[in-house]
Amino acid sequence: MHIFDRKKELMSFLEEERNKNRTIGLVPTMGALHKGHISLVKKALLENDRVVVSIFVNPTQFDKKDDLEKYPRTFERDLKLLKDVSENIIVFAPSIDEIYGENIKSQNYEFDGLDKVMEGEFREGHFDGVGTIVELFLRTVSPDKAYFGEKDFQQLQIIRKMAASKKLPCEITGCPIEREPHGLAMSSRNERLSKTTRQEASFIYETLQSAKAKFGTESARNIMDWVKEEFKNNPLFELEYFQIADEDTLTPMLKKQENRKYRAFIAVYADGVRLIDNLRLN
Repeated sequence: MHIFDRKKELMSFLEEERNKNRTIGLVPTMGALHKGHISLVKKALLENDRVVVSIFVNPTQFDKKDDLEKYPRTFERDLKLLKDVSENIIVFAPSIDEIYGENIKSQNYEFDGLDKVMEGEFREGHFDGVGTIVELFLRTVSPDKAYFGEKDFQQLQIIRKMAASKKLPCEITGCPIEREPHGLAMSSRNERLSKTTRQEASFIYETLQSAKAKFGTESARNIMDWVKEEFKNNPLFELEYFQIADEDTLTPMLKKQENRKYRAFIAVYADGVRLIDNLRLN
């Protein structure tokens, strides 16, 4: 396994790989790897000759300092997980100084409103931070394909928009959500939940599935009101938002239109940990 912490050294290594006509995949992560990340890595390995996995907890996408400080960091464990998948994985684990120098600040992006709803409404500056770090990794690695999980579906659409607007020659590939046996979407944050809450958090996915069942016959407003009532009656969880939106534009659904794909999005607090999930409705 090759491990790099400097951009120039990584770029030089990858240039040699390209000269051998090898294709390159990228899986950006913030570490604390789980089966969801590993599924992205395995897909990337199937579709590319070389795969770069970045491990970097990006400070500019956290809107709360406390959340950044509590984010799990398990670098040695992450390396072991990756090595068990393949010895040919290339790890890029830069320091904050290597990425930002003394100016830890995001660029400003225009995402055509994709960043103004849901996560953007509750996490100011979050997507500028995401865009900044993903653009930097795409320019550093210059991958043929980059892989992102659909758990962060809004983020996936925003990255697609950023890559297109910056004319970055990379295919952005979305991959299905990996779930725990009881349905909770896999996330590094799940490690911060108590054992009981982690089991009970199946309630989030069950609520999404019920919303999907109602979608064929009920209005978005009725479904949203029903979801709010369900969470009011469950003291373990605090609902931050539930929204039914158009997959492409992420605009809230007012009236169902034919030939449009809709998705339910949810953000919930449990044990002080913020959890997000989503589910395609049609």
